[in-house]
Amino acid sequence: MARAAGAMTAALAVAGGLLGAGVAGADVTPAQENPYERGPDPSEDSIEAIRGSFSVDEERVSSLVSGFDGGTIYYPTDTSEGTFGGVAIAPGYTADQGSMEWYGERLASQGFVVFTIDTNTRFDQPGQRGDQLLAALDYLVEDSDRDVREVLDGDRLAVMGHSMGGGGSLEATADRPSLKASIPLTPWNLDKTWGEVSVPTLIIGAENDSIASVRTHSEPFYESLPDSLEKAYLELRGASHFAPNISNTTIAKYSISWLKRFVDEDTRYSQFLCPNPSEYAIEEYRSTCPY
Repeated sequence: MARAAGAMTAALAVAGGLLGAGVAGADVTPAQENPYERGPDPSEDSIEAIRGSFSVDEERVSSLVSGFDGGTIYYPTDTSEGTFGGVAIAPGYTADQGSMEWYGERLASQGFVVFTIDTNTRFDQPGQRGDQLLAALDYLVEDSDRDVREVLDGDRLAVMGHSMGGGGSLEATADRPSLKASIPLTPWNLDKTWGEVSVPTLIIGAENDSIASVRTHSEPFYESLPDSLEKAYLELRGASHFAPNISNTTIAKYSISWLKRFVDEDTRYSQFLCPNPSEYAIEEYRSTCPY
């Protein structure tokens, strides 16, 4: 009887050990695996590069579409690692998508479906531009060519924009809290309070901006966002309002890192955002690190 009890105790101990090992393994595996990680381990060189690791194709979208005035979609062609998050980008007042063209292949080659859009008129205000950014994202998900829809993860979407397009990015995030990230670039908006925004937001301002000065636009926008929000404010040293219209390594590297961290949930990129970066090109950086 004692022998049987001993055998049973031993068996239970072994089973318990196996179960414990299984539970421990379950705890470790999700922490090590992110289904949205795309591309090789990042480095300073990789996020500053003109091109990332993915080959890119593009699709022109007619101005006859509904809700905005067409544009260009840039997308990775290799889906061996899975699908990609999407980002719509709006130009500023009186500008067209050409002013934002440089973001297309640069971001797409890092692993995003990128849609640079034209607005219905060049004089559209931030609220209208916000609506058009959301219409562009809806087009990506529902009506873009099959080649695009096959590589897009419609649940992981973001917005960017310059000037009034940046103000439109704030409008879009207020209207659609399911967005994963927002990057307003030297943004302009008459509304200075954005306490309702719950989307991780990186605001990029320019020290010498005489059109949307950081004192009256970018800084109040940032300060009005909830302190509980994942947010950051990057001010470009010596830059003008139009800095986002020209290929810019600082804008690119931190935009890529922000999109990777919050659209892809890829914590490999946290190292570039936290602690606050302090390179020469940055006049000031604020954040709610860590994230």
